[in-house]
Amino acid sequence: MMDQHDDDVICVGHVLGAQGIKGWIRVFSNTSPRENIVSYSPWLVEQGDELKAVKVKGRLQGKNVIAKLEGVDDRTRAESLIGCRLFIDPRQLPGLEAGEYYWSDLIGLEVETLEAEPLGVVTAMMETGADDVMVLKGDRERLIPFVMDEIVREVDLGKRRLVVDWSPEY
Repeated sequence: MMDQHDDDVICVGHVLGAQGIKGWIRVFSNTSPRENIVSYSPWLVEQGDELKAVKVKGRLQGKNVIAKLEGVDDRTRAESLIGCRLFIDPRQLPGLEAGEYYWSDLIGLEVETLEAEPLGVVTAMMETGADDVMVLKGDRERLIPFVMDEIVREVDLGKRRLVVDWSPEY
């Protein structure tokens, strides 16, 4: 799931813990595949209410992504970052083909049926293995598969809306 810190950065993960004694950190990654997070250098590391740009290198190690941030050279400093969210500038993302969208672009969109009946706002995205799923908050929470053409008929980022072939009764 991705959330926005503000309009001009994208949260790509957060620090889970320290790894070893030389300042490496274990990272929870929102990217797919998860090791892609280390290709977006620099990261903007949330420290209090400010974001600090830091160069990063890292790799997948088992199921975890581990990373080394410039200037973080010991375990104590690495532990001080636990819980910090990691952001990137959207310009660091590769371009997409027509009809492809980043999750961060979909969060906050108003969703309506083909008959223009409002269903809610996309508050999160989930990966289920088969299809990605939009989490909507409206009169109630709804989970709607993000399947282009079949269910999702129109995505209008300019108007911040998404049209789906979906019954409000589902």
